[in-house]
Amino acid sequence: MLGIIPAAGAGQRIQPLGCSKELLPVGSRQIKGVDRPKAVAEYLVERMIAAGAKQICMVISGDKGDIVRYFAEREYAAEIFYTVQPTPAGLCDAVFRACSFVAPHEHVLVGLPDTIWFPENALLAARSKYPDAAVNLLLFPVAEPSNFDSVIHNECGEVSEVQVKREDASSIWVWGAMIFTARAFTELHHLWEARHRADEYLGDLLNAYIAAGNVVHASPAGETYIDVGTIAGYHRAQDFLRGVQHKSAASGLRLVG
Repeated sequence: MLGIIPAAGAGQRIQPLGCSKELLPVGSRQIKGVDRPKAVAEYLVERMIAAGAKQICMVISGDKGDIVRYFAEREYAAEIFYTVQPTPAGLCDAVFRACSFVAPHEHVLVGLPDTIWFPENALLAARSKYPDAAVNLLLFPVAEPSNFDSVIHNECGEVSEVQVKREDASSIWVWGAMIFTARAFTELHHLWEARHRADEYLGDLLNAYIAAGNVVHASPAGETYIDVGTIAGYHRAQDFLRGVQHKSAASGLRLVG
């Protein structure tokens, strides 16, 4: 299983920073018994590994060498490697930069590196719900769906529409991660090419995919979804993680991620 993490964005909503936005310290981790800051992108890496990813491709821009240095200093249960998006050209362009690394018959995971979500095993739960789905969207409930991609789906889990950052979003459920078969990922890449690479957002491309007669499934297995790419989201993430750590300490457990 391959995880793809688009990490080439400039993070203008939370600049100025002294590092790539994906390395923004949120919460902490223990290293040799000592608490150390934890990069926000590390949460997604851990969740992809928990879902079974053996390789993770980070799509970065040419000036994000700090991401390479950060993850090279740590050991993970997956191989992490990199490809470059030379110029900002949208989420679809970033994700499909990794298409040549997708092996036949494997699954592909896609998530956003400036988000933190719970439960940690939500990707695994989504995959278990629809193990044969060509495209499976992991959904989370949010208070302001117009800031995200709201997903309209029926009781059978079939998606009829992805509402991309619409003020009149009609569902509180938004996608936080995606699971593809290699075949579906390739079909989406070809569709994007056939549409002259006009789609910036994956939600718009998925709408075209559905309109062409393909089935997209949705799994509302998520509980908490926080966008750390804004100051308000950053503070919310810090407060939420402190609450989780407090509950873990009170129950005699240690927070792992």
